[in-house]
Amino acid sequence: MAAPDTINAAQLNRLVGTPEAPIIVDVRIDTDYASDPRMLPGSVRRDYRTVSSWAQDYAGQSVVVVCQRGKKLSQGVAAWLRHAGAHAEDLDGGFESWLKAGGLLVRPDHVPERDQQGRTVWVTRARPKIDRIACPWLIRRFIDPSAVFLFVAPPEVADVADRFHATPFDVEGIFWSHRGPLCTFDVMIEEFGLHCEALDRLAVIIRAADTARLDLAPQAAGLLAASLGLSRMHRSDLVQLEASLALYDALYRWSRDAVSEGHDWPTPAVGGRS
Repeated sequence: MAAPDTINAAQLNRLVGTPEAPIIVDVRIDTDYASDPRMLPGSVRRDYRTVSSWAQDYAGQSVVVVCQRGKKLSQGVAAWLRHAGAHAEDLDGGFESWLKAGGLLVRPDHVPERDQQGRTVWVTRARPKIDRIACPWLIRRFIDPSAVFLFVAPPEVADVADRFHATPFDVEGIFWSHRGPLCTFDVMIEEFGLHCEALDRLAVIIRAADTARLDLAPQAAGLLAASLGLSRMHRSDLVQLEASLALYDALYRWSRDAVSEGHDWPTPAVGGRS
């Protein structure tokens, strides 16, 4: 029987990748983590032994705590977090239940080191359109919800990355960039191990819009038009990024939940003849 204040893998899976996703805190012990260092999307590792010193960081926020089997560590940490004012739940069955349910897991190989405030920092070319918005959306929703994005003049990306310890992306000649017919969004899905039906379907739309291959997906022309419109609407790249996240949220939810749903007009009148 699940304890109170517990969420199961299926329930958490419906939240992952959406704006409603909770903060996920991984408190597995070092030996368990070393045996499988993959992590739930968007999660951060914390030491359960020092929870009393960091619990206040999550006051007023929704948190799910994950340990290996969903027992004493996650339940104890969640209790501490609730004491500090967080809405905290533990994952029923822990990391093992997530594995069994086939939930997405992020490979740690290429996740950048975090800054002193626990954030990953990324840098790319200014005036983003598609790939340079889609990649931050993927990072915010599946890798690091607190990620920082710096937009600079194209010739300065490499030097800014070096001086400010940022990870460059969507620039020629670097790791996080186009590879053959694939755009940077495709590469991130591959390298982070995020392949799933919904994200793979979304990736085709993004690739089609970003590489002028509108024949690949009928939704691509709409994404291109909306992206260009958002770019014209906002002078600030950061404002444009925040305004554009909802567009990718909507496309992701369509790709995950509504592909088979249609819409037509006119609809039958209420009480009318069939």
